[in-house]
Amino acid sequence: MSALHDAARGILESGAAAVVIGHGEGTATGARPLFVRDPAKAGELVFDERCVHNLAVYLLKPEVKALGRAALVGQPPTLRSVLQLAAEQQLKEGDVILLLPEPDGGVRQVESFADIERAVSEADAQLSPEERACLDEVAALPREERWRFWQQEFTRCLKCYACRAACPLCYCTQCIVDVNQPQWIPVPPHPLGNMDWHVVRAMHLAGRCIGCGACARACPVDIPLNLLNQVIEEEIAGQFDARAGLSASASYALSTFTTGDKDTFIR
Repeated sequence: MSALHDAARGILESGAAAVVIGHGEGTATGARPLFVRDPAKAGELVFDERCVHNLAVYLLKPEVKALGRAALVGQPPTLRSVLQLAAEQQLKEGDVILLLPEPDGGVRQVESFADIERAVSEADAQLSPEERACLDEVAALPREERWRFWQQEFTRCLKCYACRAACPLCYCTQCIVDVNQPQWIPVPPHPLGNMDWHVVRAMHLAGRCIGCGACARACPVDIPLNLLNQVIEEEIAGQFDARAGLSASASYALSTFTTGDKDTFIR
């Protein structure tokens, strides 16, 4: 942990970044996002198995951007988020520093997109064995039963939009659910409005989701939203040989069209 503290302190003292975004002790036994601006407080940073937040979600927040250049304590999903945001022209070279804790206790500092791409290629986020088993179980169901499965899951949605708040790729200035002239998606939670919201969000993330699982962890009623996104991402990978968050320059699959695109997905 001392290497992380030293790296964060050095970045702040040198002025290389105005804020280090990492994790600190939370309530009970959890960890919480921590914004460190004072070098003397770098020792409050922690990094262990409790640190599951995708901190890239804060990079585009106006109040965070106003602080100046940020450094993030990175994990594979954070790295992929930064690359995807760069690919969508939301970040430019030099906007962010990443501090990568390593198994031996050291910390690697990366700044260029090329270095981030290399770091992503070395370690990638994966579904847990339990999540993979659930996904395979649902995928094996007949189409009608898969539809009923997701209908049942979405009936529990409270329309709190915690999934949107936790997702680093949900950065629209005005979300479709906030539009009321016309009102595309009903405000109160009910089966039709819930289905509208989750289908729209899933399609908005198609080809862009980097698989961090932040949406599912944030959901107060435990809807496995990450599995829905994963199904779509695996379909896109199979159809277009494309994955999000691996390059700062690649277009995501559903943002481009060429006459040579396969049309076997149209049935």
